[in-house]
Amino acid sequence: MARSSSAKPPPTKGGTYTPPKSTNQVEKRHDDYTSEGVGDNDIFLLPLSDYHVMLVMTILGAIVRLFRIYQPTSVVFDEVHFGGFATKYIKGKFFMDVHPPLAKLLITLFGWLAGFKGDFDFKEIGKDYLEPGVPYVAMRLFPAICGILLVPTMFLTLKAVGCRTATAALGAAFIIFENGLLTQARLILLDSPLVVATAFTALAFSSFTNQHEQGPSKAFDASWWFWLVMTGLGMGITVSIKWVGLFTIAWVGFLTLVQLWVLLGDTKTVTMRIFAKHFLARAFCLIIIPITFYMAMFSIHFLCLVNPGDGDGFMSSEFQATLNNKGMQDVPVDVAFGSRVTIRHVNTQGGYLHSHPLMYPTGSQQQQVTLYPHKDDNNIFLLENQTQPLDANGEAINGTNAWDDLKNIGENYIKDGDVIRLYHLATHRRLHSHDVRPPVTEADWQNEVSAYGYEGFAGDANDLFRIEIIKKQSLGSIAKERLRTIQTKFRLVHVMTGCVLFSHKVKLPEWASEQQEVTCAKGGTLPNSLWYIESNGHPQLANDAEKVNYVNPGFFGKFWELQKVMWRTNAGLVESHAWDSRPQSWPILRRGINFWGKDHRQIYLMGNPIVWYTSTLAVVVYALFKGIAVLRWQRSCNDYSNATFKRFDYEIGTSVLGWALHYFPFFLMQRQLFLHHYFPALFFAVMAFCQIFDFATARFPIPGVRENPIVNKAGVITLLTISAIVFALYSPLAYGNAWTKAECNRVKLFSTWDWDCNTFLETYDAYSGLGANPSQISQTPQPAVDNKKQPPANQPVAGNKQDAPEAGISGAPKFEPQSQRVIGREERIEYRDQDGNILNEEQVKALEGKVEFKTRYETRTRVIDANGNEVEVPLEDLGAAGVAPPHPDVEGANQETKKVARDDPVPKEASSSKDGEKEAERSVPKPASEGNEATV
Repeated sequence: MARSSSAKPPPTKGGTYTPPKSTNQVEKRHDDYTSEGVGDNDIFLLPLSDYHVMLVMTILGAIVRLFRIYQPTSVVFDEVHFGGFATKYIKGKFFMDVHPPLAKLLITLFGWLAGFKGDFDFKEIGKDYLEPGVPYVAMRLFPAICGILLVPTMFLTLKAVGCRTATAALGAAFIIFENGLLTQARLILLDSPLVVATAFTALAFSSFTNQHEQGPSKAFDASWWFWLVMTGLGMGITVSIKWVGLFTIAWVGFLTLVQLWVLLGDTKTVTMRIFAKHFLARAFCLIIIPITFYMAMFSIHFLCLVNPGDGDGFMSSEFQATLNNKGMQDVPVDVAFGSRVTIRHVNTQGGYLHSHPLMYPTGSQQQQVTLYPHKDDNNIFLLENQTQPLDANGEAINGTNAWDDLKNIGENYIKDGDVIRLYHLATHRRLHSHDVRPPVTEADWQNEVSAYGYEGFAGDANDLFRIEIIKKQSLGSIAKERLRTIQTKFRLVHVMTGCVLFSHKVKLPEWASEQQEVTCAKGGTLPNSLWYIESNGHPQLANDAEKVNYVNPGFFGKFWELQKVMWRTNAGLVESHAWDSRPQSWPILRRGINFWGKDHRQIYLMGNPIVWYTSTLAVVVYALFKGIAVLRWQRSCNDYSNATFKRFDYEIGTSVLGWALHYFPFFLMQRQLFLHHYFPALFFAVMAFCQIFDFATARFPIPGVRENPIVNKAGVITLLTISAIVFALYSPLAYGNAWTKAECNRVKLFSTWDWDCNTFLETYDAYSGLGANPSQISQTPQPAVDNKKQPPANQPVAGNKQDAPEAGISGAPKFEPQSQRVIGREERIEYRDQDGNILNEEQVKALEGKVEFKTRYETRTRVIDANGNEVEVPLEDLGAAGVAPPHPDVEGANQETKKVARDDPVPKEASSSKDGEKEAERSVPKPASEGNEATV
């Protein structure tokens, strides 16, 4: 049965409003933990008219969210990342992202149901969806549905906290007409699912709180349990989308502690047994359920990603061994002189000790030694003693294979403290170091490591390294005494100089295929100096010899390792971004984010100023109220004896607390931050404004206001109308619609609102001359642009991700003078040398494989008249065409973003080995910045 809330009685037949009894009229004070002034606001028992209003608002929200959702027809902002993750889910290729998997899994599900087969890479902003037939609309539909559901969620949450229907409709309208939320909800991004999950948690906990505050009579009944379970589920959903959900958990946790504190103080109706039931019920629902749900999402994540991918380089060898084709067969555990081994670095996950027949261009100019992430024949080293073995006559046995015929291999096990040489089988050179600075890290405490010698060369003293087993890191008593495959962790100490074989996350230049640098460091950190043997073989080891393999970490081991990697990667996103911003600018809507631009249209993340400024004002009003209330309380004023005063403090305080816990933690972060990080806090701020509005127009005993519901409704209509008008003014930036320069400049109130009005044409009629509607425009994918050679072109950069792919130019600049007709376009490729001279086909063919060609886009426009004569056009007119999307911010990245040097940057995959077994090319993972994110 639907019924009205006792806090908001319906109007009488004459249309007058009967106010609730004042505090002085309350006949009975509760002697238990029941809160004064609280009615039953069960959202399942609302009047049918409330559901009708909610339905109308939801339909309106759907129209606004789904209008032209097909445009743009190319990749926008962080669709680069989250669309790309859908591709990897479908192909089962492991990737690493700083965000939990739930929203990405659901985006993938929508794409898969629409027929997406993972054959599109979402590589760069502006890449066309139409020609390859990507079901991008279906993938955008999931965030859009989340954006639509946010409307009724706000409505019901405000009803659950006791607001009038008109006030709840105002909150829903603010969500509908919020331009920033609209922009996020129309693209393949995570923030729309995040905000609706946060809102659902707020709805569930507000409903549970309403049940709790009605006292012992409601405790442990069906509704009480339902909303408590839903709160736990909402927390699990929220934190499984982004770790920002931890702030939502903190909000619920803080208010739960307040509830338990009140229960503890009720000595009349709450015995210790009942208190224990309350505590355990909350512990199970608010701790066990969220954790279980969160871990279940990662279980699905692991089930989907079973193949090696561009993210497995972030993970340990044990983790990688669980992926298809990454596991290895059992290998002999005992290591002796003459063993053929591959040696792996422990700390950086950079890969294997490696050499190839390329020389350093500087220093000793000897053969390069690097760290290479793939299995390769160039990773194999032969372990030799510092002296050759002796035959039966005591004569030295020379040659590489001298150790193969040893009869008693047990006497030749390599022990802690043994001095060895490492012979590179593929090039017949030995690992070598000397007092020469490395080519990249030219530090006095680091020496170059090279491969030196030739086949048959006996070597010299600089080839000698001493085994130093690190017992605390080694597994098993035997592994602490002598080398054991996988089990022993050791250092290689250069005998002549005392330095230690060392590697860190520094990439060598292109002349070393961008592989990881290996040096010999004096005083290098222990983690970066640790090595272990992964594969091992020796002719004298029988087939039944003791063998070893990686220990399967199991689900919990993989889960915990991934959490640590996500945390480290997220904390490492500290580089500045062209469109980042700091938290102090968010409540005042100082600047947005340039998402996309093409064909004189632009998508720019911009909030509705009415929604943002009124919500920020609400927070300020409550802060002032609380400050005055505390001062009056200290002066023994009896304000809190008034139930309405007390309810105002608690209810608005609850929403402002949610705003604060979703806002202030960002001040502690040095990583990339963006305007969209404020959206969860914005939801709570809008709630606070609506609650203050409701108290002012319906609950405070203001003469002529509370008794007259028309005041509340008139205020709602006024605010709704203003927000809708402002929404319409800025909507071209959300939809990517046609706009004119004049209209753009008219609503650009602040210089920090840095979208470029010059992007747009002078009149709407001019757009018809473009010859195609944005929904019909197909764009040819372009290769990445070499920024070093291209003219400076401002464009949006995919946010939230470390090492994000460069956002290529979204098509060449087009000059289309409005007074002239474009009759044709011609594209051609020219190859030039470093001096700008054009190369012919024979010269290009001769250079293939010897040099690397860089791509540079240039557009040259010739304007001809009807007779075919070329018309001179001023250069400034040609330049006005620009490239998409423009970036008018001459200051570039926000200067307030802290730049922190990282000792432990995100690993980047190396290029393929020279003259080795070439592995499949692996692209670098792009974690959010939002990261941005893709961004917390």
